[in-house]
Amino acid sequence: MSEGAGSGTTGGVAGAARPPIRVLVVEDDPVAADAHVMYVGRVPGFVAVGKAHTGAEARRFLDRAPVDLLLLDLHLPDVHGLQLARTLRAAGHHADVIAVTSARDLAVVREGVSLGVVQYVLKPFTFATLRDRLVRYAEFHSAAGEASGQDEVDRALAVLRAPGPASLPKGLSGPTLERVTVALRGGTEGLTATTLAEAVGISRITARRYLEHLVDTGRAERRPQYGTVGRPELVYQWVRSEPR
Repeated sequence: MSEGAGSGTTGGVAGAARPPIRVLVVEDDPVAADAHVMYVGRVPGFVAVGKAHTGAEARRFLDRAPVDLLLLDLHLPDVHGLQLARTLRAAGHHADVIAVTSARDLAVVREGVSLGVVQYVLKPFTFATLRDRLVRYAEFHSAAGEASGQDEVDRALAVLRAPGPASLPKGLSGPTLERVTVALRGGTEGLTATTLAEAVGISRITARRYLEHLVDTGRAERRPQYGTVGRPELVYQWVRSEPR
């Protein structure tokens, strides 16, 4: 575990007069953890104060330093993320949680709500998706004073509970991105734009756009594949060290 892993700014989202929201990234994969720290550092009003690769490391960090928000992977090597959240609550830690997971089980979502999970981010996600969740959390976090009535309480909760659609580059859609992701993760030797297009049922040009998007967001890598004649073809492969 390393402390002081990120750098954020105190302006922007949380307001210049407010201290930054301190985020602890809890993610077992080093590559993903570094990416999440970088993402947090790019959002004004937030600072990544450290990262932990196991639940035990997260508990030790929280015993030594104040944290406002956990960016928490639910699949840790020593404990499930929700069990970690439950243990932290019992120990008197009150940091909120944004869960990072590939699980789509709504029972898990319901359990998380009772443990301080304020948002879920499904893998794979882009910086824009996480930024949206952090901005909305900051709006909720910065609310102070007494509500004037039910409407104001409802508005405060709506900011947190009703995030807008995830931002994708123009022309890309979430359902197609998910199909592309599933196909690419299943191709152990990597896929070309042509083979991916055939597997997913889209054009080669469209497949190339999705593949390049995954490369740009750190989810995939590309390499040239040299044949016997002609120009080398690009092969795309899922970054296996990415979150499960």
